[in-house]
Amino acid sequence: MTSFRATAIAILATYSAALVHGFSSSHVATSTRSAACSSSALSMESNNDRRSFLAESVLTLTAGLATVASDPAPASARVFLDPAMYGDQELRVSAVDSLRESVRRALLQKPSLTPYFLELALLDSLSFDVQTNEGGPDGSIIKAVVSSKDTDAHTKALQECASVLIEAKKNLRKLSSITIADAVALAGAEAVSAVGGPTLPTQLGRTEAAAKAPIPSSMPPLNLFTGDVDNEVVADAFRTAGLTEREMTALLGCLLSVDTIEKATPEGDWKNASKPKFREAGKIGRMSEYKALTDEDIENELAKDGADDEESYTVSGDDGWYIADTFGTADDKFGKRVSKDKPELSTALKNLAKTSSSMTQYSWVSGFLLSKDLPTAQSWVSKYGSKPLLYEKDLKVAYNSVTQLGAEFTGGKYESLLKNKKRKTLNDDELDFLR
Repeated sequence: MTSFRATAIAILATYSAALVHGFSSSHVATSTRSAACSSSALSMESNNDRRSFLAESVLTLTAGLATVASDPAPASARVFLDPAMYGDQELRVSAVDSLRESVRRALLQKPSLTPYFLELALLDSLSFDVQTNEGGPDGSIIKAVVSSKDTDAHTKALQECASVLIEAKKNLRKLSSITIADAVALAGAEAVSAVGGPTLPTQLGRTEAAAKAPIPSSMPPLNLFTGDVDNEVVADAFRTAGLTEREMTALLGCLLSVDTIEKATPEGDWKNASKPKFREAGKIGRMSEYKALTDEDIENELAKDGADDEESYTVSGDDGWYIADTFGTADDKFGKRVSKDKPELSTALKNLAKTSSSMTQYSWVSGFLLSKDLPTAQSWVSKYGSKPLLYEKDLKVAYNSVTQLGAEFTGGKYESLLKNKKRKTLNDDELDFLR
Protein backbone atom coordinates (compact mmCIF):
# COMPACT_ATOMS: atom_id res chain seq x y z
CA MET A 1 0.00 0.00 0.00
CA THR A 2 2.86 2.40 0.81
CA SER A 3 4.55 1.87 -2.57
CA PHE A 4 1.19 2.40 -4.33
CA ARG A 5 0.63 5.73 -2.59
CA ALA A 6 4.17 6.87 -3.34
CA THR A 7 3.70 6.04 -7.03
CA ALA A 8 0.35 7.85 -7.17
CA ILE A 9 1.82 10.97 -5.56
CA ALA A 10 4.69 10.97 -8.04
CA ILE A 11 2.25 10.75 -10.98
CA LEU A 12 0.09 13.56 -9.55
CA ALA A 13 3.16 15.78 -9.16
CA THR A 14 4.23 15.06 -12.74
CA TYR A 15 0.87 15.90 -14.22
CA SER A 16 0.48 19.00 -12.03
CA ALA A 17 3.71 20.33 -13.45
CA ALA A 18 2.51 19.50 -16.94
CA LEU A 19 -0.79 21.27 -16.23
CA VAL A 20 1.00 24.47 -15.16
CA HIS A 21 3.23 24.26 -18.19
CA GLY A 22 0.17 23.81 -20.43
CA PHE A 23 -1.53 26.85 -19.02
CA SER A 24 1.62 28.90 -19.47
CA SER A 25 2.10 27.72 -23.04
CA SER A 26 -1.54 28.47 -23.86
CA HIS A 27 -1.20 31.99 -22.48
CA VAL A 28 1.95 32.71 -24.49
CA ALA A 29 0.44 31.33 -27.67
CA THR A 30 -2.69 33.39 -27.17
CA SER A 31 -0.77 36.67 -26.63
CA THR A 32 1.18 36.23 -29.86
CA ARG A 33 -1.74 35.54 -32.13
CA SER A 34 -2.61 37.92 -34.93
CA ALA A 35 -4.08 41.26 -33.79
CA ALA A 36 -6.83 40.79 -36.40
CA CYS A 37 -8.61 38.30 -34.10
CA SER A 38 -11.20 39.82 -31.82
CA SER A 39 -10.78 39.68 -28.06
CA SER A 40 -13.94 37.56 -27.65
CA ALA A 41 -12.73 34.95 -30.14
CA LEU A 42 -9.36 34.89 -28.43
CA SER A 43 -11.04 34.28 -25.03
CA MET A 44 -13.23 31.45 -26.34
CA GLU A 45 -10.28 29.70 -27.98
CA SER A 46 -8.20 29.99 -24.83
CA ASN A 47 -11.00 28.51 -22.70
CA ASN A 48 -11.43 25.63 -25.13
CA ASP A 49 -7.72 24.88 -25.02
CA ARG A 50 -7.75 24.85 -21.22
CA ARG A 51 -10.80 22.59 -21.07
CA SER A 52 -9.42 20.09 -23.58
CA PHE A 53 -5.99 19.99 -21.91
CA LEU A 54 -7.55 19.46 -18.47
CA ALA A 55 -9.79 16.68 -19.79
CA GLU A 56 -6.85 14.93 -21.44
CA SER A 57 -4.77 15.27 -18.25
CA VAL A 58 -7.52 13.69 -16.13
CA LEU A 59 -7.92 10.79 -18.58
CA THR A 60 -4.17 10.17 -18.73
CA LEU A 61 -3.86 10.34 -14.94
CA THR A 62 -6.73 7.87 -14.50
CA ALA A 63 -5.14 5.48 -16.98
CA GLY A 64 -1.78 5.76 -15.22
CA LEU A 65 -3.27 4.99 -11.81
CA ALA A 66 -5.20 2.03 -13.23
CA THR A 67 -1.97 0.65 -14.68
CA VAL A 68 -0.14 0.96 -11.35
CA ALA A 69 -3.03 -0.74 -9.51
CA SER A 70 -3.29 -3.63 -11.95
CA ASP A 71 0.43 -4.30 -12.48
CA PRO A 72 2.36 -3.62 -9.24
CA ALA A 73 6.14 -3.80 -9.43
CA PRO A 74 7.43 -7.14 -8.12
CA ALA A 75 9.09 -6.85 -4.73
CA SER A 76 12.33 -8.75 -4.17
CA ALA A 77 12.01 -11.35 -1.44
CA ARG A 78 14.19 -10.92 1.63
CA VAL A 79 14.74 -12.97 4.78
CA PHE A 80 14.92 -10.97 7.97
CA LEU A 81 16.82 -12.18 11.03
CA ASP A 82 15.81 -10.99 14.48
CA PRO A 83 17.95 -12.81 17.09
CA ALA A 84 15.73 -11.40 19.84
CA MET A 85 12.56 -12.79 18.26
CA TYR A 86 11.99 -15.44 20.94
CA GLY A 87 12.44 -13.01 23.79
CA ASP A 88 13.37 -14.70 27.04
CA GLN A 89 16.38 -17.01 26.78
CA GLU A 90 14.61 -19.76 28.70
CA LEU A 91 11.75 -19.80 26.18
CA ARG A 92 14.19 -19.83 23.27
CA VAL A 93 16.17 -22.75 24.67
CA SER A 94 12.96 -24.63 25.43
CA ALA A 95 11.66 -24.19 21.87
CA VAL A 96 14.96 -25.23 20.29
CA ASP A 97 15.39 -28.28 22.53
CA SER A 98 11.82 -29.43 21.89
CA LEU A 99 12.32 -29.23 18.14
CA ARG A 100 15.62 -31.06 18.25
CA GLU A 101 14.07 -33.81 20.34
CA SER A 102 11.23 -34.18 17.83
CA VAL A 103 13.73 -34.53 14.99
CA ARG A 104 15.84 -37.04 16.94
CA ARG A 105 12.73 -39.09 17.74
CA ALA A 106 11.79 -39.18 14.04
CA LEU A 107 15.31 -40.26 13.10
CA LEU A 108 15.33 -43.06 15.65
CA GLN A 109 12.03 -44.36 14.34
CA LYS A 110 13.22 -44.13 10.74
CA PRO A 111 17.00 -43.58 10.43
CA SER A 112 16.85 -43.47 6.64
CA LEU A 113 15.36 -39.96 6.90
CA THR A 114 18.61 -38.57 8.32
CA PRO A 115 20.10 -37.12 5.09
CA TYR A 116 16.75 -35.73 3.96
CA PHE A 117 16.52 -33.31 6.88
CA LEU A 118 19.89 -31.96 5.77
CA GLU A 119 18.65 -31.80 2.17
CA LEU A 120 15.69 -29.66 3.23
CA ALA A 121 18.01 -27.16 4.91
CA LEU A 122 20.33 -26.97 1.89
CA LEU A 123 17.53 -26.64 -0.66
CA ASP A 124 15.85 -23.91 1.37
CA SER A 125 19.11 -21.96 1.56
CA LEU A 126 20.06 -22.47 -2.09
CA SER A 127 16.84 -20.75 -3.15
CA PHE A 128 18.71 -17.48 -2.65
CA ASP A 129 19.81 -15.65 -5.80
CA VAL A 130 22.71 -13.32 -5.11
CA GLN A 131 21.99 -11.25 -8.25
CA THR A 132 18.28 -10.59 -7.73
CA ASN A 133 18.30 -10.92 -3.93
CA GLU A 134 15.31 -13.26 -4.26
CA GLY A 135 14.65 -16.27 -2.07
CA GLY A 136 16.65 -17.43 0.90
CA PRO A 137 16.15 -19.69 3.93
CA ASP A 138 12.61 -18.60 4.82
CA GLY A 139 11.02 -22.06 4.99
CA SER A 140 9.58 -21.92 1.46
CA ILE A 141 11.04 -25.38 0.84
CA ILE A 142 8.33 -26.85 3.09
CA LYS A 143 5.62 -25.39 0.85
CA ALA A 144 7.44 -26.62 -2.27
CA VAL A 145 7.80 -30.15 -0.89
CA VAL A 146 4.26 -30.47 0.48
CA SER A 147 2.71 -29.18 -2.76
CA SER A 148 4.82 -31.45 -4.98
CA LYS A 149 2.84 -33.98 -7.02
CA ASP A 150 5.80 -36.33 -7.51
CA THR A 151 5.42 -39.78 -6.03
CA ASP A 152 9.01 -41.05 -6.14
CA ALA A 153 10.72 -42.32 -2.99
CA HIS A 154 12.94 -39.26 -2.69
CA THR A 155 10.04 -36.78 -2.70
CA LYS A 156 8.07 -38.91 -0.25
CA ALA A 157 11.04 -38.92 2.14
CA LEU A 158 11.28 -35.12 1.93
CA GLN A 159 7.54 -34.90 2.60
CA GLU A 160 7.89 -37.10 5.68
CA CYS A 161 10.58 -34.77 7.03
CA ALA A 162 8.42 -31.74 6.26
CA SER A 163 5.51 -33.33 8.14
CA VAL A 164 7.71 -33.89 11.20
CA LEU A 165 8.68 -30.20 11.27
CA ILE A 166 5.12 -29.00 10.71
CA GLU A 167 3.83 -31.21 13.52
CA ALA A 168 6.65 -30.11 15.83
CA LYS A 169 5.79 -26.47 15.13
CA LYS A 170 2.11 -27.11 15.93
CA ASN A 171 2.98 -28.81 19.23
CA LEU A 172 5.25 -25.95 20.22
CA ARG A 173 2.40 -23.46 19.95
CA LYS A 174 1.04 -24.83 23.21
CA LEU A 175 4.09 -23.61 25.16
CA SER A 176 6.23 -21.39 22.98
CA SER A 177 6.76 -20.90 19.27
CA ILE A 178 9.33 -21.32 16.52
CA THR A 179 9.31 -20.29 12.87
CA ILE A 180 9.31 -23.00 10.23
CA ALA A 181 12.41 -21.36 8.70
CA ASP A 182 14.35 -21.85 11.95
CA ALA A 183 12.93 -25.36 12.25
CA VAL A 184 14.35 -26.34 8.84
CA ALA A 185 17.82 -25.01 9.68
CA LEU A 186 17.87 -26.61 13.13
CA ALA A 187 16.69 -29.96 11.77
CA GLY A 188 19.55 -30.05 9.27
CA ALA A 189 22.06 -29.44 12.05
CA GLU A 190 20.43 -32.08 14.25
CA ALA A 191 20.68 -34.67 11.46
CA VAL A 192 24.46 -34.18 11.43
CA SER A 193 24.64 -34.43 15.22
CA ALA A 194 22.49 -37.58 15.22
CA VAL A 195 25.14 -39.57 13.31
CA GLY A 196 27.94 -38.45 15.62
CA GLY A 197 28.93 -35.28 13.78
CA PRO A 198 29.71 -31.92 15.37
CA THR A 199 27.05 -29.54 16.63
CA LEU A 200 26.62 -27.06 13.80
CA PRO A 201 25.97 -23.45 14.88
CA THR A 202 22.60 -22.16 13.71
CA GLN A 203 21.50 -18.55 13.99
CA LEU A 204 17.91 -18.15 15.19
CA GLY A 205 15.36 -15.50 14.35
CA ARG A 206 14.46 -16.11 10.68
CA THR A 207 11.16 -14.73 9.53
CA GLU A 208 9.16 -17.21 7.52
CA ALA A 209 7.47 -16.65 4.18
CA ALA A 210 3.88 -15.41 4.22
CA ALA A 211 1.25 -18.13 3.97
CA LYS A 212 0.03 -16.89 0.58
CA ALA A 213 3.46 -16.01 -0.78
CA PRO A 214 4.40 -17.91 -3.95
CA ILE A 215 7.34 -20.31 -4.02
CA PRO A 216 10.41 -18.31 -5.13
CA SER A 217 11.27 -18.78 -8.79
CA SER A 218 14.86 -19.26 -7.67
CA MET A 219 13.98 -22.43 -5.72
CA PRO A 220 16.26 -25.25 -6.96
CA PRO A 221 14.68 -28.51 -8.17
CA LEU A 222 13.77 -30.92 -5.39
CA ASN A 223 15.83 -33.65 -7.06
CA LEU A 224 19.00 -31.52 -7.03
CA PHE A 225 20.84 -34.04 -4.83
CA THR A 226 19.52 -37.26 -6.34
CA GLY A 227 22.09 -37.55 -9.10
CA ASP A 228 19.34 -37.32 -11.72
CA VAL A 229 20.29 -33.78 -12.75
CA ASP A 230 23.39 -32.70 -14.63
CA ASN A 231 26.43 -31.82 -12.54
CA GLU A 232 26.44 -28.35 -14.03
CA VAL A 233 22.97 -27.75 -12.57
CA VAL A 234 24.28 -28.59 -9.09
CA ALA A 235 27.33 -26.35 -9.48
CA ASP A 236 25.19 -23.53 -10.83
CA ALA A 237 22.83 -23.75 -7.82
CA PHE A 238 25.73 -23.07 -5.46
CA ARG A 239 27.18 -20.33 -7.67
CA THR A 240 23.81 -18.59 -8.00
CA ALA A 241 23.52 -18.52 -4.22
CA GLY A 242 26.94 -16.87 -4.00
CA LEU A 243 28.75 -19.84 -2.45
CA THR A 244 32.37 -20.75 -3.15
CA GLU A 245 33.69 -24.14 -4.28
CA ARG A 246 35.25 -24.61 -0.87
CA GLU A 247 31.87 -24.16 0.82
CA MET A 248 30.18 -26.39 -1.74
CA THR A 249 32.76 -29.13 -1.09
CA ALA A 250 32.24 -28.93 2.68
CA LEU A 251 28.43 -29.11 2.44
CA LEU A 252 28.23 -31.86 -0.19
CA GLY A 253 30.85 -33.83 1.71
CA CYS A 254 28.67 -33.57 4.82
CA LEU A 255 25.61 -34.83 2.95
CA LEU A 256 27.62 -37.78 1.64
CA SER A 257 29.10 -38.53 5.07
CA VAL A 258 25.77 -38.42 6.90
CA ASP A 259 24.20 -40.92 4.52
CA THR A 260 27.27 -43.17 4.47
CA ILE A 261 27.37 -43.37 8.26
CA GLU A 262 23.63 -44.03 8.49
CA LYS A 263 23.77 -46.80 5.89
CA ALA A 264 26.76 -48.43 7.62
CA THR A 265 25.01 -48.50 11.01
CA PRO A 266 23.26 -51.84 11.71
CA GLU A 267 19.53 -51.57 12.17
CA GLY A 268 18.26 -52.17 15.68
CA ASP A 269 15.31 -51.57 17.92
CA TRP A 270 15.14 -47.78 18.23
CA LYS A 271 13.52 -48.12 21.65
CA ASN A 272 16.64 -49.72 23.10
CA ALA A 273 18.28 -46.71 24.71
CA SER A 274 21.07 -46.72 27.23
CA LYS A 275 19.60 -46.90 30.72
CA PRO A 276 21.37 -45.66 33.84
CA LYS A 277 22.94 -48.42 35.88
CA PHE A 278 22.26 -48.91 39.56
CA ARG A 279 25.41 -47.96 41.48
CA GLU A 280 26.26 -48.25 45.14
CA ALA A 281 25.54 -45.05 47.01
CA GLY A 282 28.59 -42.85 47.61
CA LYS A 283 30.73 -44.71 45.07
CA ILE A 284 31.67 -42.37 42.26
CA GLY A 285 35.27 -43.34 41.76
CA ARG A 286 36.82 -45.88 39.41
CA MET A 287 35.03 -49.13 38.67
CA SER A 288 37.96 -51.04 40.11
CA GLU A 289 37.55 -49.37 43.51
CA TYR A 290 34.39 -51.22 44.42
CA LYS A 291 32.46 -54.35 43.60
CA ALA A 292 29.60 -53.91 41.14
CA LEU A 293 26.21 -54.75 42.66
CA THR A 294 24.36 -57.77 41.33
CA ASP A 295 20.61 -58.00 40.77
CA GLU A 296 20.35 -60.04 43.99
CA ASP A 297 22.15 -57.30 45.93
CA ILE A 298 19.76 -54.71 44.58
CA GLU A 299 16.71 -56.77 45.53
CA ASN A 300 18.03 -57.28 49.03
CA GLU A 301 18.63 -53.56 49.48
CA LEU A 302 15.15 -52.73 48.25
CA ALA A 303 13.66 -55.30 50.61
CA LYS A 304 15.46 -53.73 53.57
CA ASP A 305 14.04 -50.33 52.70
CA GLY A 306 10.56 -51.76 52.47
CA ALA A 307 10.27 -50.83 48.82
CA ASP A 308 8.79 -54.18 47.99
CA ASP A 309 5.89 -53.49 50.38
CA GLU A 310 4.59 -50.71 48.19
CA GLU A 311 1.44 -51.47 46.24
CA SER A 312 2.26 -52.37 42.68
CA TYR A 313 0.01 -51.32 39.87
CA THR A 314 -0.32 -51.51 36.12
CA VAL A 315 -1.75 -49.00 33.69
CA SER A 316 -4.61 -50.21 31.53
CA GLY A 317 -3.53 -50.48 27.93
CA ASP A 318 0.18 -50.29 28.72
CA ASP A 319 1.72 -52.09 25.77
CA GLY A 320 5.27 -50.98 26.30
CA TRP A 321 5.08 -47.25 25.82
CA TYR A 322 8.31 -45.47 25.02
CA ILE A 323 9.21 -42.35 26.94
CA ALA A 324 12.13 -40.47 25.44
CA ASP A 325 14.85 -39.78 27.97
CA THR A 326 16.18 -36.26 27.42
CA PHE A 327 18.86 -36.55 30.11
CA GLY A 328 22.38 -37.79 29.62
CA THR A 329 25.52 -36.64 27.91
CA ALA A 330 25.63 -33.74 25.47
CA ASP A 331 25.49 -36.21 22.59
CA ASP A 332 22.50 -38.15 23.88
CA LYS A 333 20.40 -35.54 25.68
CA PHE A 334 17.92 -35.32 22.79
CA GLY A 335 17.64 -39.09 22.47
CA LYS A 336 19.78 -41.95 21.35
CA ARG A 337 21.97 -41.26 18.34
CA VAL A 338 21.40 -43.05 15.04
CA SER A 339 25.00 -44.25 15.15
CA LYS A 340 26.43 -45.78 18.32
CA ASP A 341 29.99 -44.84 17.42
CA LYS A 342 31.28 -41.34 16.82
CA PRO A 343 32.89 -41.54 13.38
CA GLU A 344 34.74 -38.75 11.66
CA LEU A 345 32.78 -37.04 8.91
CA SER A 346 35.97 -36.55 6.91
CA THR A 347 36.33 -40.31 6.40
CA ALA A 348 33.87 -40.25 3.49
CA LEU A 349 35.94 -37.55 1.76
CA LYS A 350 39.15 -39.43 2.49
CA ASN A 351 37.74 -42.48 0.69
CA LEU A 352 35.80 -40.47 -1.89
CA ALA A 353 37.41 -42.20 -4.88
CA LYS A 354 36.24 -45.58 -3.53
CA THR A 355 32.61 -44.50 -3.03
CA SER A 356 30.05 -46.73 -4.71
CA SER A 357 26.27 -46.75 -5.11
CA SER A 358 26.04 -49.69 -2.69
CA MET A 359 27.48 -47.52 0.08
CA THR A 360 25.36 -44.40 -0.37
CA GLN A 361 22.68 -42.86 -2.56
CA TYR A 362 24.95 -39.85 -3.02
CA SER A 363 27.71 -41.72 -4.85
CA TRP A 364 27.40 -39.14 -7.65
CA VAL A 365 29.13 -36.65 -5.33
CA SER A 366 32.37 -38.57 -5.86
CA GLY A 367 32.44 -38.00 -9.61
CA PHE A 368 31.25 -34.43 -9.16
CA LEU A 369 33.84 -33.24 -6.63
CA LEU A 370 36.68 -35.12 -8.32
CA SER A 371 35.79 -33.73 -11.74
CA LYS A 372 38.52 -31.97 -13.72
CA ASP A 373 36.12 -29.06 -14.12
CA LEU A 374 36.39 -28.35 -10.38
CA PRO A 375 40.13 -28.26 -9.55
CA THR A 376 39.54 -26.18 -6.42
CA ALA A 377 37.08 -28.74 -5.10
CA GLN A 378 39.59 -31.52 -5.71
CA SER A 379 42.23 -29.79 -3.61
CA TRP A 380 39.81 -29.27 -0.71
CA VAL A 381 38.66 -32.89 -0.85
CA SER A 382 42.28 -33.89 -0.33
CA LYS A 383 42.78 -31.45 2.55
CA TYR A 384 39.53 -32.35 4.30
CA GLY A 385 40.21 -36.07 3.99
CA SER A 386 43.58 -35.77 5.70
CA LYS A 387 42.65 -33.12 8.30
CA PRO A 388 39.43 -33.95 10.21
CA LEU A 389 39.69 -30.90 12.49
CA LEU A 390 39.98 -28.56 9.52
CA TYR A 391 36.93 -30.14 7.91
CA GLU A 392 34.77 -29.83 11.04
CA LYS A 393 35.82 -26.20 11.44
CA ASP A 394 35.00 -25.37 7.81
CA LEU A 395 31.72 -27.29 7.95
CA LYS A 396 30.54 -25.26 10.93
CA VAL A 397 31.32 -21.99 9.17
CA ALA A 398 29.81 -23.14 5.87
CA TYR A 399 26.54 -24.37 7.41
CA ASN A 400 26.10 -21.27 9.52
CA SER A 401 26.75 -19.18 6.42
CA VAL A 402 24.49 -21.04 3.99
CA THR A 403 21.54 -20.93 6.39
CA GLN A 404 21.80 -17.13 6.51
CA LEU A 405 22.05 -16.40 2.78
CA GLY A 406 20.24 -13.20 1.85
CA ALA A 407 19.20 -12.54 5.43
CA GLU A 408 19.11 -9.01 6.78
CA PHE A 409 19.42 -8.43 10.51
CA THR A 410 16.71 -6.35 12.08
CA GLY A 411 15.69 -5.26 15.53
CA GLY A 412 17.55 -2.79 17.74
CA LYS A 413 21.24 -3.32 18.30
CA TYR A 414 21.47 -6.25 15.90
CA GLU A 415 20.32 -4.11 13.01
CA SER A 416 22.78 -1.33 13.78
CA LEU A 417 25.69 -3.74 14.20
CA LEU A 418 25.08 -6.33 11.49
CA LYS A 419 22.86 -4.74 8.82
CA ASN A 420 24.48 -4.66 5.36
CA LYS A 421 27.54 -6.44 6.73
CA LYS A 422 29.27 -8.49 4.04
CA ARG A 423 28.84 -12.24 4.38
CA LYS A 424 31.91 -13.99 5.68
CA THR A 425 33.06 -16.89 3.53
CA LEU A 426 35.57 -19.64 4.16
CA ASN A 427 37.96 -17.79 1.86
CA ASP A 428 38.06 -14.95 4.41
CA ASP A 429 40.09 -17.09 6.81
CA GLU A 430 43.06 -14.77 7.22
CA LEU A 431 44.68 -16.81 9.97
CA ASP A 432 45.09 -19.87 7.72
CA PHE A 433 43.87 -21.90 10.67
CA LEU A 434 44.81 -25.62 10.59
CA ARG A 435 45.61 -25.62 6.87
